[in-house]
Amino acid sequence: MYRFKALIPTWAAEWMDIIVPAIQIALILLLSIALHYLTRKLINRAAAHYKWPLELVVPVKGLVRWLIIGGTILLILERLGVSATVLWTAFSGFAAVGAVAFFAAWSVLSNFFCALLIFTVRPYRLGDYIEVLDALDKPGAKGRVVDINMLYTTLEDFSAGPAHRIVLQIPNTHVFQKVVRRWTDAPPQPLPTETVEASEAPAVAANTSLPSPAP
Repeated sequence: MYRFKALIPTWAAEWMDIIVPAIQIALILLLSIALHYLTRKLINRAAAHYKWPLELVVPVKGLVRWLIIGGTILLILERLGVSATVLWTAFSGFAAVGAVAFFAAWSVLSNFFCALLIFTVRPYRLGDYIEVLDALDKPGAKGRVVDINMLYTTLEDFSAGPAHRIVLQIPNTHVFQKVVRRWTDAPPQPLPTETVEASEAPAVAANTSLPSPAP
């Protein structure tokens, strides 16, 4: 650097301490913009391929954008001569606050991450009939998947009659902790107990109405 300053005029050497950092900052900004553009393209392509809903695409884009902005600010401050110790202290402080907030909101964030897995792994899709079982020998919540958001998977209970619409909201984390039975078509409808009893009632009445044989 000093040899390069010796090869240029004295009046230009005085500006090198300003020109070089300015060029470096401009390059950092250009690279961050290009990185942001590429990540947005990748997210849009992944969303189109896996059919992510808008409620998932927007938070992911926002998270990536703020990560790029934070890294860009740290690099610019380092080019401006801010001490690395100061930057590390500030970063560690923000990281500690972020970690506390992360654990405080873990129940919500875990549902968010499970929603991301649902949209990528596809254990079930909208329109499928599923049953979330607590155990293999016990019945669980079942119905048609009508909505999947960041917190809940919403099921429409198909055991109720058409006049009574029942909606079940199951946390996304609950799905990955239980056994899921899935139908791609309409599930088999068991014959109601009342219908079976009603069909057996005439036969029973007929048997009881027969006259007893003569002695």
